[in-house]
Amino acid sequence: MNTPTTPTFATLPARLLEYARERPNLAALREKHRGYWREWTWEQYATRVAHVAAGLSHLGVGKGTGVAIHAENRPEWLIADLAIQGLGAHSVGIYPTSPAAEVEYLLGHSGCSVLIAEDEEQLDKALLVRDRLPDLRHLVVMEPRGVRRDRITDLLTFAELEELGAGGAASQNFADLVAELSPSDTATLVYTSGTTGPPKAAMLSHHNLAVAGVLFRDALGVTEDDDLLSYLPLCHVAERLLSLMTPLWAGCRVNFGEGGASFVHDMREVQPTVFLGVPRVWERMLATVEVRMADASTLKRWLFSAGMRWGKRIAAGRMNGTITMRERALAWLCDVLVFRALRERLGLLRMRTAMSGAAPISPQVLEFVWALGVVVREGYGQTENTAVCTMTPTDDVRLGFVGRPLDGVEIRIAPDGEILTRSGGVFQGYLGDPVATAEAVDGDGWLHTGDIGEVDTDGFVRITDRKKDVIITAGGKNISPSEIENLLKSSPYVREAVVIGDQRKYLTALIGIERDTVGDWATRRDLPYTTYEDLAAKPQVHELVATVVDQANRQLAQVEQIKRFSVMPKELDHESGELTATQKVKRAAISRAFASQIEAMYP
Repeated sequence: MNTPTTPTFATLPARLLEYARERPNLAALREKHRGYWREWTWEQYATRVAHVAAGLSHLGVGKGTGVAIHAENRPEWLIADLAIQGLGAHSVGIYPTSPAAEVEYLLGHSGCSVLIAEDEEQLDKALLVRDRLPDLRHLVVMEPRGVRRDRITDLLTFAELEELGAGGAASQNFADLVAELSPSDTATLVYTSGTTGPPKAAMLSHHNLAVAGVLFRDALGVTEDDDLLSYLPLCHVAERLLSLMTPLWAGCRVNFGEGGASFVHDMREVQPTVFLGVPRVWERMLATVEVRMADASTLKRWLFSAGMRWGKRIAAGRMNGTITMRERALAWLCDVLVFRALRERLGLLRMRTAMSGAAPISPQVLEFVWALGVVVREGYGQTENTAVCTMTPTDDVRLGFVGRPLDGVEIRIAPDGEILTRSGGVFQGYLGDPVATAEAVDGDGWLHTGDIGEVDTDGFVRITDRKKDVIITAGGKNISPSEIENLLKSSPYVREAVVIGDQRKYLTALIGIERDTVGDWATRRDLPYTTYEDLAAKPQVHELVATVVDQANRQLAQVEQIKRFSVMPKELDHESGELTATQKVKRAAISRAFASQIEAMYP
């Protein structure tokens, strides 16, 4: 185990103040606002943080206080987060998609005294449940348009909060408070996805955040010249690592686009040089390219097909660091004729290094992105270790593995196959839950990840499944459903795949189709449809899914093959309780919601 670089500054707010002194006029944040890009320098960034901190102090926020942030990605999210941390308080992120009931649980469980909401929609969720939240004393709204302020007590706009804290001594007072912070203080609460029960609040310290930022910066080689795009929810530890922790150790720029459906345009405009893509993003890129190629001319389709054949062969050399001069020449030719234009449209033209993380990704999808000439490295981590654990080396990529431990990270495999990890990123525990904390971290500091895996002789880690998700068939065979599900989801026509089979004689699958690509497929065949449910019910669509299942089965052992499948009549969503806020499937909820379809597959 190598020793990680020791952070010079023990907290993120301290690092921000240092940058404000060292590089006051360099751009730190950029945001697209009403069609135009505006930016904040490091000095402006730090000044706004100090003013917000002073404003929150006027509202009674201090050491140990909880402040919630319920908003989409925007500069004010980071500004509020650092202001809260600098006061010795702790931030609590709430997903923008969270319904009122979940907002009530998170605010009540964390005991937040202040909520910073983005707009009327998010504010209304809190107002619906406020009478059951005795600790919640103040509300702040970033976008007040449409808000009836005369009906709400203790409401400020974000601009008013800044003005409340603006003053000659605000910056010095903030610096004094930051100097008093202890690395062991809790900086933020990050709620777990809650796939099997209520979300748990993972307590991350200032030290955890500093270590994670340094490890990620060093592993990816991020510098002050890099551009990042903030787009995953900031309450997720992975996006906080990318948008907050790493930039405060590397000095790079964070860009905020218009978000949501504008993601594709944001990618194209920013052309980030460093990027973290969850598998869903890479899968959508593959699907987009395949749909575009279906519309292309015969010549373009031929060029793309030939380019991909050569691209995949060249990618193999890139992955193991043995690319020849001939392959370099072919790569240049493929790039000029095919891939450069594609990468520009996808927002990958300037990309120097990229990652896939937060969930398993299909090797076929990774191979596609590498074939385009984009270096994508798999990473593995979770909320409880501040999202840092392993990463794939650039010159030794092994499909199906998630890389080797980062510097300063130890890994071992427990007798039952569970992956254990130990590092400076391991969290402080779960808020108010000492039993769950003791189960997660043992007396020697080893985090029990809940993942089943193995480590090869070269130190590469392979994850086979979640410990609680392993299927044991009626015949006693242990099956890892995630590998089968990823194989199915590598098809551009499949969005969700849930393998069923625990204590059953054979495996079946619930399939959720990809609305856009299947809709395009149907349109090309003059197959009329109205709604998602109507499309999913078409016999022709079932035949299409059957070909996907057959292709997957040819790559699986007999016991792993899907014997029957059923197409889900609706898209899974967070509000219905079928998905977590991070789009992970809640298997128990799926089993209840689609019980009749499941039983029909076991006559």
